[in-house]
Amino acid sequence: MDSPLLPKEAGKFISENSKDVSILEIGVQTVAEMLFEKRNSKELDATGWKLLHDLNPQTMSEASVNWVFVTDTLNFSFWSENDDHKCLVKYKGRMHSGYWSLCAAINRALDEGIPITSASYFATITLGQLKYVLRSDTDVPMPLIEERLKVLKEAGNILLERFDGSFLNCIKKSENSAQKLLRLVVENFPSYRDEATFQGKKVAFYKRAQILIADIWGLLEGKEDGAFHDMTSLTMFADYRIPQALVYLGAMKYSEKLMQKLKQGTLFRSGDCQEVEIRGCSIWCIELILHRILELQAQRGCTNTHINSVLIDYYLWDYARDHRKDMADIPIHRVRCIYY
Repeated sequence: MDSPLLPKEAGKFISENSKDVSILEIGVQTVAEMLFEKRNSKELDATGWKLLHDLNPQTMSEASVNWVFVTDTLNFSFWSENDDHKCLVKYKGRMHSGYWSLCAAINRALDEGIPITSASYFATITLGQLKYVLRSDTDVPMPLIEERLKVLKEAGNILLERFDGSFLNCIKKSENSAQKLLRLVVENFPSYRDEATFQGKKVAFYKRAQILIADIWGLLEGKEDGAFHDMTSLTMFADYRIPQALVYLGAMKYSEKLMQKLKQGTLFRSGDCQEVEIRGCSIWCIELILHRILELQAQRGCTNTHINSVLIDYYLWDYARDHRKDMADIPIHRVRCIYY
């Protein structure tokens, strides 16, 4: 089969052929206006990655780069079967859930002297060791622990064999190109190959691969090895939280049939047609929102044009978390997989 359509082209193709998910122009305009007003805030700036989230590394170092690599290699499937009964990790007196429970667990392990971000350690990590690192402070364990073990060991061995044990060496090969780094990640690390087939075409989402690059960009504040000249080529990271926010904000709409499935708690498989439609339309919806923001900036004589799909994603992901109770009538789509 030919190479897949890359995320931006895939999103456009999926949105043009989608039956159960649609993009609403008036909602795109509304979200664009909302984000335009935030254009000069830390919420829509590369430095916000560190400033707004204290669990993220605060220093630009090789150790921090490897922290990001391990965290994004394990960055999948945190949703809970029951919101009142979930995996929580306590760190420095605070309980963390979802993705932040992973970050807290990694930091807790490092504080305990466990070298969880060292490739020579996690390439040979045992199930028992990983269960201890990712242990929950409730009776609900972190999901997919055996899958996490597999992808972590695989990534560690590849780092040792091809990149002298450090993800920084992989970044250096990218020559400050986000797209080149994306290719390096997808070609070298199998667990990042987030692809599907839709209407006879192979499509790529590369959620974790793109967020890995974006997190490196945020960590390094877009400087030195993180000075990617083509960040605008990346899309949003197609997961389950952003689509929920886009539907809530009126930028996307689900068919009655799909909404009924979501409310019934249907478990989709990665690659199911409706799951692909949700993810693909989310990508293209964010591209349309970005395009409209840039139009607003031009119309109103604004010179600040640093905004991109990555920053919109970061903002909406936090927005969805902060408005979770308001969105209760719009269920997330449920998938248990290693891609998101």
